[in-house]
Amino acid sequence: MINTRLPKIWYGGDYNPEQWDKVIMNEDLRMFNLAGIDVATINVFSWALSQPNEDTYDFTWLDETIERLWANGTYVCLATSTGAHPAWMARKYPDVCRVDFEGRKRKFGARHNSCPNSPTFRTYSERMAAKLAERYKDHEAILIWHVSNEYGGYCYCDHCASAFRTWLQERYSTLEQLNKAWYTGFWGHTFYDWEEIVPPNALSEERPGDRSFFQGISLDYRRFMSDSLLDCYKLEYNAIREHSLQIPITTNLMGLYKELDYFKWAPYLDVISWDNYPSLDTPVSLTSMTHDLMRGLKDGMPFMLMEQTPSQQNWQKYNSLKRPGVMRLWSYQAVAHGADTILFFQLRRSAGACEKFHGAVIEHVGHEHTRVFRECAELGHELQQLSDKVLDAEVKARVGIVFDWENRWAIELSSGPTIALDYVNEVHKYYDALFQQNIQADMIGVDADLSHYDIVIAPVLYMVKSGYAKRVEDFVQAGGTFLTTFFSGIVNEHDRVTLGGYPGELRSVLGIWAEEIDALFPDQSNQMQLNEQWGELEGSYQCGILCDLIHAEGAEVRAVYGKEFYKGMPALTVNKYGAGEAWYVASSPEPAFLQGLLSNLCREKGITAPLPHVPGVEVSTRTSADQKSYVFILNHNNEAAAIMLGDIKGTDLLSGEFIENEVTLQPKAVLIIER
Repeated sequence: MINTRLPKIWYGGDYNPEQWDKVIMNEDLRMFNLAGIDVATINVFSWALSQPNEDTYDFTWLDETIERLWANGTYVCLATSTGAHPAWMARKYPDVCRVDFEGRKRKFGARHNSCPNSPTFRTYSERMAAKLAERYKDHEAILIWHVSNEYGGYCYCDHCASAFRTWLQERYSTLEQLNKAWYTGFWGHTFYDWEEIVPPNALSEERPGDRSFFQGISLDYRRFMSDSLLDCYKLEYNAIREHSLQIPITTNLMGLYKELDYFKWAPYLDVISWDNYPSLDTPVSLTSMTHDLMRGLKDGMPFMLMEQTPSQQNWQKYNSLKRPGVMRLWSYQAVAHGADTILFFQLRRSAGACEKFHGAVIEHVGHEHTRVFRECAELGHELQQLSDKVLDAEVKARVGIVFDWENRWAIELSSGPTIALDYVNEVHKYYDALFQQNIQADMIGVDADLSHYDIVIAPVLYMVKSGYAKRVEDFVQAGGTFLTTFFSGIVNEHDRVTLGGYPGELRSVLGIWAEEIDALFPDQSNQMQLNEQWGELEGSYQCGILCDLIHAEGAEVRAVYGKEFYKGMPALTVNKYGAGEAWYVASSPEPAFLQGLLSNLCREKGITAPLPHVPGVEVSTRTSADQKSYVFILNHNNEAAAIMLGDIKGTDLLSGEFIENEVTLQPKAVLIIER
């Protein structure tokens, strides 16, 4: 529990007092109190202010800021400021700047421009974290440490090339092993000296759009870069821990961000925090899935919502305002999926540069008489009333959906079979099929304990890592239901094909083998025809993207293709294996098929929804250690929705009313029923 010293859902966000004078800050503090804001994240990008040159550190401004916030009753999330290095550092030590994908050496500018393998950057960032921790370790205002900001971006400089070779030597030990893993007999790529290896970028193995001639090399470089940036985080983490032993440490992740393997990062964060920026047209279930993925990074522990906008972004193509009620609705959506904080970027809108049109609690007009401020203040008062209710309560799910960043990288780097295959989209299709039925799911990594679940779904498991097939077999043997899809079991962790027929190591548990894979054009589709009615499934359903041409080897065929030269070949199979069963969906079907399939599988496992589905209404449940449950009902519709509550009854934590039988939920409204 991170909320021990402030036992409520923390409320506040990023604040940049270095951009304002004292008169404006006084107004800000007054309005913080009006809005119920009790946490401010500061010092995120203030490295240049605290260290004006190589030998000088001046924290006077930060001392004054923390004291003024604390005197106002505002706690502090203290960042280390290392998300953007100072201009003097780039001028004196050019190695701190990155080389981009095209091989160009960057100059000072923007942010995320620090080479993660620069000795200069590593030295000074670690030193800054240590000085901050030593200075503020005992300050009672500090609730949590915030290392850097939104890590990301790759570098291809000579420092990174050298570090990559060292990383490879640790991973493979010998060039013989590396050549085998990378399949370098292809195109005469055999390496005889470690120094012959160069980073895969536009000057060597890759082309824009994640296209690589040697997927094994490119895949390992992504692993290496994720590890390099993680090492930078760990340097600061350890520097803080030498001085500050109890205060938790985190950095803000970015949900489905592609470049970093967050499951590898999670053990080094005391609490997961992330920044949520859906657009007006982002599917509600995709936002929910991302919350669940962030929760899943630490086995279901509650997380921090570190950033969201009160109104609009500045960096999307179309930066729509959040309509009235949406900020509150999406805030409670985060809480419903496990968030124990609601924080914004930003508390006051910047007056210049690229974020001047990014929304804020306090707008450019500078007073509290705005729609956005009123909505923020209303939410702040509600969170004060909630107090410590729901804190540390967990989401309990019996369905796990596998998400693996390395598998995602490998699929996107693959040369064929189709450009239309999007790993995130395919995973989301299965999540959404459950979401539309109010059945909760955990998003899990390939290292998760499968015994916690009755059903495990692994969409497009192209890469099967060492030992994973055995874990799947044990899970199914013990009575679990496992489901995977087309384009699964193709390669190992080095992106080398597992010979002997697809789906490789999963062939035994699935009871099938796939002979070919047909890629359909966007305007093409096939059909999946059920052999007989099964629960909600009957007749024929559309499918597309890829179609595996499979043969049953003990598996029962439940549906076949309806068109093409492979008409009549299996399209859906189930294989009895020990006490459980393993399913294979050989193409990408329409939503109605997936909803029916997963509804049937859940019913057979006794997994039921807390409430019947109402279109546009989201339902999620958190359960506390003392077995109190909190049912969140969120109406994402623009019109009222009638909800039949069945046996759910209790007190609505937001209104204090006792709720039972049936309730009409107004547009964008929220209920939190304590059962």
